[in-house]
Amino acid sequence: MRPPVSVPTLSRRAKVVIGAIGVLLVLFTVIGTLTNVYVDYLWFDETGYTEVFWTELQTRALLFAVAGVATGGLTALAIYLAYRFRPTFRPMSLEQQNLERYRQSLEPRRTLVLTAVAVVLGLFAGFTAQGNWETWLRFRNANDFGRTDPQFGLDLSFFVFDYPFYRLLLGFGFAIVLLALIGSLLTHYVFGGLRLQTPGQKLTSAAMIQLSVLLGLFVALKAVAYWLDRYGLVYSDRGELFAGASYTDVNALLPAKTILVFAAAVCAIAFLANVVVRNFRLPAAALVLLLLSSLVIGVAYPAIVQQFVVRPSANEREADYIERAIAATRDAYGLSDVEYVDYAQQSTGEEVDTGAALAELRNDTETIPNARLLDPNVLSDTFTARQQIRNVYGFPDKLDIDRYTINGETRDYVVAVRELNSAGLSENQDTWINRHTVYTHGNGFVAAPANEVVAGQEGGEPNFTTRDLPTVGNIPVEQPRIYYGELIDDYSVVGAPESATPREFDQPEDGSDQGQINNTYDGKGGVSIGSFFRQLTFAIYYRERNFLLSSAVNDASKVLYVRDPRDRVEKAAPFLEVDGDPYPAVIDGRVTWILDGYTTSDSFPYSESMELGEAASDALTGTGTTALPNEQFNYVRNSVKATVDAYDGTVTLYEWDQKDPVLKAYMRAFPGIVQPREQMPEELVSHVRYPEDLFKLQRDILTRYHVSDPVDFYNQNDRWQVPADPTQETQAAQPPYYILAQRPGDPSASFQLTSALNAFRRENLSSFISASSDPATYGQIQVLRLPGNTPFRGPQQVQQSFITNNQVRPDLTLFNSAESRAVFGNLLTLPIGEDGLLYVEPLYVEGTGENSFPLLQKVLVNYGDRVGYADTLAEALDQVFGAGAGEAATDSGGTPADQPAGEPAPPAEEPAAPAPPSDAGGSSGNAALDEAVANITAALARLQAAQRDGDFRGQGDALADLEAAVEAYNAAVAAQPATPGD
Repeated sequence: MRPPVSVPTLSRRAKVVIGAIGVLLVLFTVIGTLTNVYVDYLWFDETGYTEVFWTELQTRALLFAVAGVATGGLTALAIYLAYRFRPTFRPMSLEQQNLERYRQSLEPRRTLVLTAVAVVLGLFAGFTAQGNWETWLRFRNANDFGRTDPQFGLDLSFFVFDYPFYRLLLGFGFAIVLLALIGSLLTHYVFGGLRLQTPGQKLTSAAMIQLSVLLGLFVALKAVAYWLDRYGLVYSDRGELFAGASYTDVNALLPAKTILVFAAAVCAIAFLANVVVRNFRLPAAALVLLLLSSLVIGVAYPAIVQQFVVRPSANEREADYIERAIAATRDAYGLSDVEYVDYAQQSTGEEVDTGAALAELRNDTETIPNARLLDPNVLSDTFTARQQIRNVYGFPDKLDIDRYTINGETRDYVVAVRELNSAGLSENQDTWINRHTVYTHGNGFVAAPANEVVAGQEGGEPNFTTRDLPTVGNIPVEQPRIYYGELIDDYSVVGAPESATPREFDQPEDGSDQGQINNTYDGKGGVSIGSFFRQLTFAIYYRERNFLLSSAVNDASKVLYVRDPRDRVEKAAPFLEVDGDPYPAVIDGRVTWILDGYTTSDSFPYSESMELGEAASDALTGTGTTALPNEQFNYVRNSVKATVDAYDGTVTLYEWDQKDPVLKAYMRAFPGIVQPREQMPEELVSHVRYPEDLFKLQRDILTRYHVSDPVDFYNQNDRWQVPADPTQETQAAQPPYYILAQRPGDPSASFQLTSALNAFRRENLSSFISASSDPATYGQIQVLRLPGNTPFRGPQQVQQSFITNNQVRPDLTLFNSAESRAVFGNLLTLPIGEDGLLYVEPLYVEGTGENSFPLLQKVLVNYGDRVGYADTLAEALDQVFGAGAGEAATDSGGTPADQPAGEPAPPAEEPAAPAPPSDAGGSSGNAALDEAVANITAALARLQAAQRDGDFRGQGDALADLEAAVEAYNAAVAAQPATPGD
């Protein structure tokens, strides 16, 4: 027999050092964690959402404790029982001699080891469980949907609220039993209750009883799992083209699961009976029978049915189940009440009936006058160049569209707020004092009508009807200061005693490039840090000693943090997914951010699952780069409208979808957090708009689920697809566009979100979808279905007709040079009357210099096979439909930015150098003019040849010749004598 192996011990000094390091690590961890929790609490207390803080914290703590104690405690109990009933006598075989050293090492430390195992397993289980706090709250506060599933006849709430929680419990049950089984096996083996290599009996009676009970519990849980699997068939993907239970699932797998429930129950009883019988042959035979049954009737039989019964006639076998999937998916994504309109059924999509179209245009008093010429996704640099005022201000890359009713006229505007741009501070401004106490906020609201520009020699720029500092214009702003916005990514320390000199930069002083007006924040937002304890707290939180040392921090100071509107709403309502595009609106004279909150679920039966972030991406956001998380879900509702006051940060949540059971569950869990819809101010309601991210999800679903016939759905012969954005060098989806237009059948124009849809894997247009943002008809989705046998042009084909047009092509060559580049704006699709779709696209030109910005140069129009290209929309419409067609259009003669709003604008200047059409023929009777035209044509030809050959020197020479020819052309035009009638 080998002598026992001594266990090495640590010196006293080593123990002290290790203990001190451990204490310091724990101390720093505890201080950091408590500081983060306390700062979080202060934020919730400041915003009035402590109910959310405490409910979430208590729920997480409850789940952590229950799961931790259950997992760690029961596993430790199983290990303790295995040790407690270890055999007193162990034949000292070679196996037992090898284990003796481990027994001697563990014996004096058994309590410590058992405690450590329980704590470690409990911590892992607790951290896992607390992350499922929303699952518990949904289960705890569940309410009925009022609709039942077609297979089991259960209310849908069972699947959305109850089933996920039962699965969570079952998962923890399996984990506990499995850990207890592993711990028991190891303990019995080490202490002799289980002898693998010793002749004779392998298990002691105590070990056999304990292992039989644990195996019986495991198989009993498997019986419960089989029972739940029956309901889980509503999430099956066996149907491939549709979600939910298929023919095979219902007719083969469902009976198999029911049989396996009883088989597993019998197997569990056999294991538990082994406590008395104490012979593993019977439970082992039952377990083998269960395994064979699960393979034969749970796997092989459904596979045979699928292969030999379903696949030969799948369109017929699956018809009933496809109907379920179509109805459920439409319900889950809010598409059950879509209005389908057969549109342009008598049109070929190519030939234009000029007379009929002209009559439609002249009768149109809603859509054409509001045709948008300003693209909010292009004009951020233009807003910056004209309205930035100082370098510390900035505008987001993507501006917003909203509508305002002024003097009884509703128009859509491109809007933005002049925010503090933390990234725009220069080096000498980027000190702690400047960054956090001086440059604390933005100032001003900027708006320009979306359907007009101010024309000038360089091109058209937005007509800023609300602008400048202090803010002036036709949208009255009483509180223009912006302390909460999308560009503010840092904290600010604000506030000072009344006797103190204002420190915060507010706006430049009138008539001075250097002077400035300062201000002291007096809003109710922010967390007070007047006490030393609060200052110390934030010094630790931000790792910044100036909270303790700087004179800028005083008894009246506050800290503003979590300043992005989206972050604030997500923090105040962690149960919501928040739309990625907050937009500002002036409500009762105050700048207010408006956001959309979604309730989602991944447990809606028979509904197709989608990736949230992926489905909401497009050419503007980039693939997979939306603000939404890329999580699986199959149910969504725009349940909440949220607002964030740009001055004091007040977060308000309003119940928007009053029928959503998921929101009602959360409103029970967090009483008083979401305000009733009736409390929304009327002015706020007039600015709500249909959210883009939800619309993108819905149009994706409609590409397949607009089909009602199950056979047609299975054959996929009427599938649509979202077109690629033709104005971008990418194959990403074209974004939807907000427009103010009149829908077919509506009495007047409404603010709506729209998108064109193509035929599947073709560039022909199949449909046009719009969602109303008008308060009276909000959320009503209309789909204009075009005849499938006609070649209506889709966005990509229309864009091709633009860039290959004989008048457009030479200008694009001019615009795309070393000094400038052409920028295509959004390609809008506008239904005109009852029989046609008009495409309108602005064309901007932007210099290549550092501070260049895009200006509107041309407007492109397409209707059928005709293209219009002119300086204004009115002229482009005249080119397509004939004289008088553009009378309804709002001409490009807006109010210049330096004139008071409401005064008429001066006449627009003629363009300095209009390029003649490339197909111009004949003689003008003016030799100089004819020679200039010929020289322009020749220079363009040489430029195109040089570009094809990659001859940069030739391109430069051709551009110089072209510039000289254009100057000669202008001179010839100016010298030409006037004709009668001019």
